[in-house]
Amino acid sequence: MGAYSKQRIKAAITPAIRSIYKAEKEFDAQSLYSNTLDCFSATLDSLVQDISISEWLEQESLRQRQKTKQNAVGSMHEDIIGSFDGIHALEVGKIFDIHFPSQRIIAEVKNKHNTTKGNHKVQIYKDLEHALATLTDYTGYYVEILPKNGKRYNNPFTPSNNLTQRRLPERADIRIIDGKSFYSLITGEPDAMDKIYKMLPEIVEEILHENFKYKINKEKVLNDQLFGEVYNKIYTNSI
Repeated sequence: MGAYSKQRIKAAITPAIRSIYKAEKEFDAQSLYSNTLDCFSATLDSLVQDISISEWLEQESLRQRQKTKQNAVGSMHEDIIGSFDGIHALEVGKIFDIHFPSQRIIAEVKNKHNTTKGNHKVQIYKDLEHALATLTDYTGYYVEILPKNGKRYNNPFTPSNNLTQRRLPERADIRIIDGKSFYSLITGEPDAMDKIYKMLPEIVEEILHENFKYKINKEKVLNDQLFGEVYNKIYTNSI
């Protein structure tokens, strides 16, 4: 199974944490104009909200910083999983994200259950189907890290084709699985995701100090009741 360590996870997520830090601390307000600011949208939105253009620009700055952070986090789980023993996170552009040869597993990983819509899921099915045609005895997984309503599942993946109004054929080797179940599957540990989640404050503290000499107090998060509550709302009664 795919053993993991704090140090390898730390190395895997360092680029994402650096991007998040820079988006927050080094954001250049002039970059708002670099992609042709929509003056009509700015004016109309400001009027509807009854705020000044300056206030609107501050909102837009916050929105763009948040978008940069979300993009950085988007592939974080692929990077973490790719740091596990024997597992490879493939480069962008390949038809799937994760390859675990010893367990004959391939996977396409999405961060949230509603990240992918309609026919995009059909394409994921077809990509997995295409890959499995040359990978003997493999199983292909469509992984939804954040499941809907905290559900756990590992079921045949049969997305509906909007063009034909029919679901694609059920196959035992093409499956849809939630993130926690997938972490358990590839590590052999039912609580692997719980453990990694609880590692994050210490890992991020170290990354920020080593890369930016920036000191945080991780206890603010670790001792916050919501640290466990928000996780448990997604993965019911996990920690």
